[in-house]
Amino acid sequence: MVNQNLTATEIGFTHEDFAALLDKYDYHFSPGDVVPGTVFSIEPRGALIDIGAKTAAYIPIQEMSINRVDSPEEVLQSNETREFFILTDENEDGQLTLSIRRIEYMRAWERVRQLQAEDATVRSGVFATNRGGALVRIEGLRGFIPGSHISTRKPKEELVGEDLPLKFLEVDEERNRLVLSHRRALVERKMNRLEVGEVVIGTVRGIKPYGAFIDIGGVSGLLHISEISHEHIDTPHSVFNVNDEVKVMIIDLDAERGRISLSTKQLEPEPGDMIKNRDLVYDKAEEMAAKYREQLLAKQQGANAAAAAPADAVAEEDIPPAAELEDDEIPPAAELEDEIPPAAELEEATPVVAEIQEEIPAATETEEEIPAATETEKEIPAATETEEEIPAATETKEEINAAIEE
Repeated sequence: MVNQNLTATEIGFTHEDFAALLDKYDYHFSPGDVVPGTVFSIEPRGALIDIGAKTAAYIPIQEMSINRVDSPEEVLQSNETREFFILTDENEDGQLTLSIRRIEYMRAWERVRQLQAEDATVRSGVFATNRGGALVRIEGLRGFIPGSHISTRKPKEELVGEDLPLKFLEVDEERNRLVLSHRRALVERKMNRLEVGEVVIGTVRGIKPYGAFIDIGGVSGLLHISEISHEHIDTPHSVFNVNDEVKVMIIDLDAERGRISLSTKQLEPEPGDMIKNRDLVYDKAEEMAAKYREQLLAKQQGANAAAAAPADAVAEEDIPPAAELEDDEIPPAAELEDEIPPAAELEEATPVVAEIQEEIPAATETEEEIPAATETEKEIPAATETEEEIPAATETKEEINAAIEE
């Protein structure tokens, strides 16, 4: 029969050992971790979550979703298991605070970065407007459309509830900035049906000192002042009025920036016709545009041909082979020797001391250049101190001549 009266020493496992074992296998949780958890109690303004810690973690209602939540039951159900983000460290009661909203934010930013990289067009409804533009939601994130990128004739206030196509301008998670463009989305869609060199009819919607903005089928193009006519124009107001119907040619489509550049200058049969005879320009527009497209095609073909030509073909023709350099262009050593004059000629070319003496100016000529004695008297040795050190000119001449004879 087993003895029921065993002591702690005989068992070898105390309550302290059991507590230490629990501590050993207890998980260590840190803010920023994403962990699985099970909902076991829903509170009026939050929920208690079992994540394997000593104390149940808590998620407040404001951290349950990236969107507005009025009741915890909208997001969580009892005994549901899902991922949670550890928002804060343990409080004084040893309880952690959790978040679902942070996980949704991380995944939303990842998704919009991917959409921007793909240059995707998204659609979203405007839920509010302010002085600067309109507000929308993309993947649960709040996005902003600047007023300059809203391409519609409606007042901004009337856009609330309207679904708009949008392109991404800026996706910056660090600065929490998500900026979109309605104009770019429309221009891109319109650009798919437009071509450079195409003549279109539009309406002048605005005139600035630098040009006129032309509405062509719901998107705006710029007719720069330099592209109105070959003749000088002081201001676009002298040529156009708002609501004028004009015929223009597309000279550039910039989908990335959502810009369309227009021209009437390229449609002029003669320079200045846009000012003198606008009707003639419009009548000849298609004909002039066809010539423009031909010139554009010729330039592109020339550029492609130049790019396709091998870069080393010209270089090889310009560089002679090594054999020609060695045999024809490098003179033999004998020829080089003839060009070097003998030492005797060098000696004759060397001026004698007498000639050198004549070139040295007399003391009277340089006296004015020497500073006054009061400034340098201490630095200049007396003539008696240096007279013996300077050899006479005659001695120097004799020594040089003797050296030459030797």
